[in-house]
Amino acid sequence: MRTAGAALSALSLVGVAALAGCSSGDSGDGVSRSAPAASSPSVSPSPSASAGSGWNPSPGSVAAVGDSITRGFDACSVLADCPEVSWATGSDSLVRSLAVRLLGASKAADRSWNHAVSGARMVQLPEQMALAAKERPELVTVMMGANDACRNSVRLMTPVADFRASFEASMRQLRAGAPEAQVYVSSVPDLKRLWSTGRLNETGKKIWELGICQSMLADADDLGPAAVARRDAVQDRVVAYNEVLRNVCAKDRHCRYDGGAVFGFRFTGAQLSQWDWFHPSRDGQARLAEIAYRNITAAEPPA
Repeated sequence: MRTAGAALSALSLVGVAALAGCSSGDSGDGVSRSAPAASSPSVSPSPSASAGSGWNPSPGSVAAVGDSITRGFDACSVLADCPEVSWATGSDSLVRSLAVRLLGASKAADRSWNHAVSGARMVQLPEQMALAAKERPELVTVMMGANDACRNSVRLMTPVADFRASFEASMRQLRAGAPEAQVYVSSVPDLKRLWSTGRLNETGKKIWELGICQSMLADADDLGPAAVARRDAVQDRVVAYNEVLRNVCAKDRHCRYDGGAVFGFRFTGAQLSQWDWFHPSRDGQARLAEIAYRNITAAEPPA
């Protein structure tokens, strides 16, 4: 594995344009870090999971939309997408993506599609949904919103009303082409928790200074009133975005929100990229896959 110093040097040379959009708060490292086998659920959900509900816990195809988290950004190498480790549709055996858990590895290769784009914000989701609808998937996964809060300043964060309008437009776009597709919506990660975890690593803080999610991560060690107020403003906006995701999803009979599971997940240093100490690592991607699989195959939606 390259050293953290080499990663910092590479970031300085390549630039930080891809990192400025945080895509969803966490990222992956190049280490072949496996998820504990014991914690991985079986591929086939229990038939009882669908009893008494219209939700199908065994969809036969999966399309993913979202941002850099769903593209596996910085999970395999610096400043690069790595879709093979995507929590939603990846093929990596150490991650065991949602598609692999639901369909098995061979079927997932032919029956899953990844339309996520690193750096994307909610305003770009309708276009991704249109592409997903063309696949006629039985399940669409959505993880979007971190880049709307991860801006160069609090002032530039996407207004909540605009966030809602774009998400509603996205659902209409999907329904126009795939009216019966199920939708699983992940909450936006807790960016403040990622700051509190990543700031314990000195190399990580130096990398953040190159321009990653400045609304939350700028001056990582500053605990003065202004810095605290800035981070709280970002946190409040993420909470508001998640409420929008919950409310809009609740109006669609084929949509299931994760109940705040991703927002509430406590990422550790092992689950953050050693390239940027922000995006999910392979291990972090595996945890996201576990959360999604558990919620999709549950008899009842998360509270």
